[in-house]
Amino acid sequence: MTLAAAEGPDRAIVAGALVPAELPALPGRVMSADELLVWVRELADRASVWQRYVAHQAGTRHYVSLYRDADVDVWLLCWNLEDDTGWHDHDLSSGAVAVTRGAVRESRPRLGGDPAERVVAEGRAFAFGPDHIHRMGGSVDGSVSIHVYSPPLWRMGQYAIAADGEMRRVSVSYAEELRPLDA
Repeated sequence: MTLAAAEGPDRAIVAGALVPAELPALPGRVMSADELLVWVRELADRASVWQRYVAHQAGTRHYVSLYRDADVDVWLLCWNLEDDTGWHDHDLSSGAVAVTRGAVRESRPRLGGDPAERVVAEGRAFAFGPDHIHRMGGSVDGSVSIHVYSPPLWRMGQYAIAADGEMRRVSVSYAEELRPLDA
């Protein structure tokens, strides 16, 4: 597995899987959320480039760093129903997500109310700014999504939200696997 996005004895961190020639054109600068949305859709349409990195194993999340440079960070994530990132943000980075197979669930916290939830189906994509807090999970076993961030991720915030609504943020490395935190 290439730059695995999980810690553990069976996973190693190595260089990104793709080279610039396999990617849509990169502008050589930090991209806005709108630019990332266009870019991730174009990469999603190039299945021959990233398809070989797709893998699903029961009980284990699989994700791969496809590419990383000074301006962008690109990941392929494979989802099953039990997968859940927990509440998190992307620190200083904007992002975009394209669902290439199945569907993923996105939830956004709301003060004083239930989270806003949506299912993003195959062929759909969305973008967000650095102020976006969400959690994601598989809505269909065997789902796949591509995520791109600019500037590249270095730190992320993970959140625990207690039953009384109290929120706590913990800063984590981009290479740590996101999981729900206990409140």
